[in-house]
Order: sequence, then structure tokens, then C-alpha cells
Amino acid sequence: MNKIMNLRNGGLLALTLSALTGAQAMAADLPGKGVVVKPLQSTLAEESFQTELVNRALQTLGYDVQSTSEVDYNVAYTTIASGDGTYLAVNWDPLQTDMFNAAGGTDKFYRQGTFISGAAQGYVIDKKTADKYHIHDLSQLKDPKLAKLFDANGDGKADMVGCEPGWGCAQVIDAQIKAYGLGNTVQQNSGNYAAIMADTLSRYHAGKPVLYYTWTPYWVSNVLKPGKDVLWLTVPFSANAGSQKDLDTTLKDGKNYGFPVNNEHIVANKKWAADNPAAAKLFAIMKLPLADVNAQNLSMHNGKASAEDIQAQVSGWIKAHQATFDGWIATATAAAKK
Repeated sequence: MNKIMNLRNGGLLALTLSALTGAQAMAADLPGKGVVVKPLQSTLAEESFQTELVNRALQTLGYDVQSTSEVDYNVAYTTIASGDGTYLAVNWDPLQTDMFNAAGGTDKFYRQGTFISGAAQGYVIDKKTADKYHIHDLSQLKDPKLAKLFDANGDGKADMVGCEPGWGCAQVIDAQIKAYGLGNTVQQNSGNYAAIMADTLSRYHAGKPVLYYTWTPYWVSNVLKPGKDVLWLTVPFSANAGSQKDLDTTLKDGKNYGFPVNNEHIVANKKWAADNPAAAKLFAIMKLPLADVNAQNLSMHNGKASAEDIQAQVSGWIKAHQATFDGWIATATAAAKK
């Protein structure tokens, strides 16, 4: 009996050693083994989900992914261009074209494929006020009486929730306020966007008029639904900032909301991407539905916003799209073998 047990134990040990050796061999075959990744993202917490999804895919490929650093967009571009950072998953195009180009453009960055498509942005007011005063275009706020409806601090000007300093949209909003002759009646309130929007929601729920800039994917449009609670405002003509000053933002239906529909790309240090074809291929093929980001952002707004929550949300997304995720990994792995 002891001999039989010893044989069985020996067999199990051999099988275990064989499995470990196989796992070690597989790990050694992973294209990212020994390669460090330094991910960057903006200070906007709602952009963590898409970044961490990319991180998870890179980890699956064997890369040593460091903790994500949160920096302003312009710092992210210069850091990646210098090689001190690896990638950014939220390159807004064309909104951040000037930042991208100022940091080196295609000479410094690898950018292939579209991670998230169809990102809209623009100006919004509550539907009750829009219907009562027949407001449909931002330029109507040149009328001091209409502008005063949105005055939150008593200075007579409409208080518009704008963008955080350093964001590309802040420059566009300033340019449009000037172009539409709104300098005396409308003021862009810059600061922590989430905090200012919290005040705006309080005003809305108190039945007061609200005016704000927003974008998708983001939770705001899931809470204040366009067409039901709020309305998008058009603008009288296209007006942008920097190299985008002549950009035509008119949509195919003839309406103009002041901003073109944006796509979000993953941008990486060009040399690093050339040295890591598996990661480069991954960056080029990953696609994330905008609606999925909206849903995740809403979950964060409803309290599921910790680092652990976001990792669980990433895991849940992968489980629900396992075949897609596995396809990314297989295609990226194959690219490293060419």
C-alpha cells in the first residue's frame, strides 16, 4: 500500500512540476515579459475605466504595468514624448490636436486605431427654461435678460459650467464666448468640473435654470437626459481656438453645436511602440463602446468609484466580452512573432 501511495504521490509531484514548468514556459513566451509600462491619465476619475482596461490587457501580455499616474493632459503629452511615460488612453481628436502637435505630433507619438468613437460635446440648458423662454441657441444669451436667468452669483452674467484650466475645451469656450459677442453676458466658470457640476445638479433639482458644457462619454447625460431634462444648444456659426480656428463644426443634419464629434485614441511613445509590437498592435485594435463607458461612469457617480470598484468593473466588462478580449490578446501576441 505504501509503495502504491508513494507512486501516486510521485506521479502527482511530477504532474505538478510539469504544470509549473509549462506555466513558466508560457510566461517566458509572453511578449511583454520584463518590459515596464508607465501609464498616464488625466485627473478626471471617469477616465480611469478605459485606462485600466488597457492596463489589464497589457498585463495579460506579460508587461510590468506600473500604477497609473494622474496628470494634466498637456503634461501627459510632454511626458510620453520624452519617454518618461508610456501611453495615454484618452487622446481626444480633434479637441487636443494642438497639445498633441506641440509635444511632437507623429514624430514623437504612435497613434493607430480608434479606441472610442462618437464622443459628443457642447452646451446644455434645462428644458423647462428652454421651453419657457424659447432658447435654442447659445447666441441668444447676448440678451442680458436671458443671460440673467442663469446668474448664480449675482453679477448679472450667465454662469456657465465650463472646463478645468488646461483642458482643450476651456480654450474653445473662451474663443466662442468672444466670437458670439457674449463677453458682457456669459462667464465660463472653470475649476474642478465634478464639484461645479454637483452644485449645478443641486440648482437643477431646486428648479433653477442651469447652463453647462458637457461631453460624452460621461455620467452627466445619464442623469440629466437630453431631450427629457435638458436640451443641447446650437451655436450661430463655427468658431474654435488655435489651429482649429477654421474648423467647420456643422453636422450632416445642418445643425451646429460648436464642437465636432470627437474620437478617442490611445497614444504611446513612438520608440517604445516600435520596440514593443505586441503592445502597439493592442493599442491599434482595442475598441470600447461609448455606451459602456457612460454606464460605468454612472456607476461611479452612484457611489461605485473606489479603485477596487473600478477594477471590478474592468473584470466585469472583460467577462462579458471575453471572446473580444481574448481576440485582442491573440492578435497582439501574434504581432510580436512576425
